Amino acid sequence: MADPPVCRLLDYGKYKYEQAKRERGDRRSQKISLLREVRLRPKIGDHDFNSKARTGRKLLTGGDKLKVTIMFRGREVTHPELGWKLLQRMAKELEDVSSLERQPSMEGRRMNIILAPVSAQKGKAKETAAKEPQYAKAEDS
Repeated sequence: MADPPVCRLLDYGKYKYEQAKRERGDRRSQKISLLREVRLRPKIGDHDFNSKARTGRKLLTGGDKLKVTIMFRGREVTHPELGWKLLQRMAKELEDVSSLERQPSMEGRRMNIILAPVSAQKGKAKETAAKEPQYAKAEDS
């Protein structure tokens, strides 16, 4: 502690205003990640699948998470391996812009996966975080 104790006088109204202004700026810079959904059927054609994959790619590059759902109707539910293959195909198609967050799971008559976007900024942040402790160790020596 300082000797003698130091006290700072300030205008409380100005302080509250600056604090609110800072919070507004922080909120403005945040990106809200939504969970968007693309629905498929087990008997989807190649062209339709490709257009759904393009839609999914656009959503993922926009920063949103993607839920890919296969909807089974009637007797289709007796062949969940067809839906599983379709979900694996979608994950492989979008692997350059996404990472698999949740494996295929069956929920009633629907099977789905969740894909999370992979951004270059996250990779850079991890690299700098990994390098910082090395510099700190060098300074301590």
